[in-house]
Amino acid sequence: MRTPVRRTPVKGGGRPEDALVRAGRALRAVVLVALALLFLIPFYLLVRNGLAAEQDITSPGWTFFPSTLHWSNVRELFDDPAVPMARSLLNSALIAVATTLGTLLLASLAGYGLARIPYRFAGQVFYAVIGTLMVPAAVTFVPSFVLVSSLGWVSSLRGLIVPTLFSGFACFVFRQFFTGFPRELEDAARVDGLGYWRTYWRIVVPNARPVFAAVGTIVFIGAWNSFLWPLVIGQDRQAWTVQVALSTFTTAQVVHLHELFVAAAVSIVPLVVVFLLLQRYIVAGVERSGIED
Repeated sequence: MRTPVRRTPVKGGGRPEDALVRAGRALRAVVLVALALLFLIPFYLLVRNGLAAEQDITSPGWTFFPSTLHWSNVRELFDDPAVPMARSLLNSALIAVATTLGTLLLASLAGYGLARIPYRFAGQVFYAVIGTLMVPAAVTFVPSFVLVSSLGWVSSLRGLIVPTLFSGFACFVFRQFFTGFPRELEDAARVDGLGYWRTYWRIVVPNARPVFAAVGTIVFIGAWNSFLWPLVIGQDRQAWTVQVALSTFTTAQVVHLHELFVAAAVSIVPLVVVFLLLQRYIVAGVERSGIED
């Protein structure tokens, strides 16, 4: 019986390949930390200037944080009689949530119909939806305003929400996802007597949560950050959104810097929360909704 040979470790460390791997990992970590710090700089500036006095913001001598943090700036923001900030945040929340839910419902139904329900003009309808993505928003802005004005929806939530409910991009993403959805699940549902509508609700929607979360997050952020349409339609102060309220702090005569920064910091909190809660679903949704036809 052959005696096993015991290998003695070579002095002087491991293989050169191992050192290269460790150096590569260290370099990657340094790059990621640097990029993360660059990403956090705007958030730091919002918090720093939002809690500073006006003279600290405009001072030529920069300090990492002012010696005195003015938490009263937050109270001053919500007590400002010229800008209904609390009402604007509520309006933005209502508009963003309603727009997101409506877009998810309409776009997912349209995408499922284009992907699964056979009819003669399915291809032409799909290409027409794609064509809407090539039309600049400025082209449809004036006709949309005339229509909303004729319906008496100016300075109302209906005028701010209804014209933005359908998204050609969201319809395209859902259609691409449903094209690759396993047909076996739907065939099994039809064997059990389910039609297209009940199959959609009971089989398709529960298995499409990642793409719903991804599209919903994109639509929510877009609706929250929308400025031009709410500016034109929300002519009454009680119909302002948070982006319109932010614009009032910058006028031709004066710029209220500390209020502008603290208002911007407050306005991005919902977006950060939504993104942190749904980021894993966003990645999964993007991966599962690749363009395949």
